[in-house]
Amino acid sequence: MDVKTHWEKVYTTKAPESVSWYRAHLETSLALIERAAVARSSSIIDIGGGESTLVDDLLFRGYQNLTVLDVSQTAIEVTKKRLGSTAEQVRWLVGDIVEIELEPHAYDLWHDRAVFHFLTIPERRLAYVRQVTRAVKPGGHVIVSTFGPEGPTKCSGLEVMRYDAESLHGEFGGGFRLVESSQELHQTPFGTTQQFLYCYCRLE
Repeated sequence: MDVKTHWEKVYTTKAPESVSWYRAHLETSLALIERAAVARSSSIIDIGGGESTLVDDLLFRGYQNLTVLDVSQTAIEVTKKRLGSTAEQVRWLVGDIVEIELEPHAYDLWHDRAVFHFLTIPERRLAYVRQVTRAVKPGGHVIVSTFGPEGPTKCSGLEVMRYDAESLHGEFGGGFRLVESSQELHQTPFGTTQQFLYCYCRLE
């Protein structure tokens, strides 16, 4: 089963609140974004934003230049329906992040919660980093969150990678300056906890 088929199946068979990564509000992401992108005109892309409420909260905070990318058309449609007419203020992209062609140097801030750790093949991770380097403006902000060292080894039936700050930063290389990192215990809808790692970098 290819990536798109897998995620279309997930999003067509499970309610948004019934997946393990669901969180009513991505507080850590929001705090980092508000510090990194002070101007409400900042161009922000949310990778794997699917059914996430991050776009709702960013719109509520006055951000005006938002792009949401997900491999699942179903997930995008769920969020557009939830937003109603406000969805027209957002640019929506459907595609695999390692394959889609993004506009060069278009974004002030790149946000990804829980996509990168699904890239278990080195070539796909390299392709992802190339996308970031190409799509983010020089001096731009990159916020990536993955499972931490004690996080799950599988998610949604797929193998995942686990990272500490050093190993995650190592995947991106010297062109990215690590500003800060933190760990968070995410409470799943099932009453379990998952360790997440957040890394915030600047593109040099």
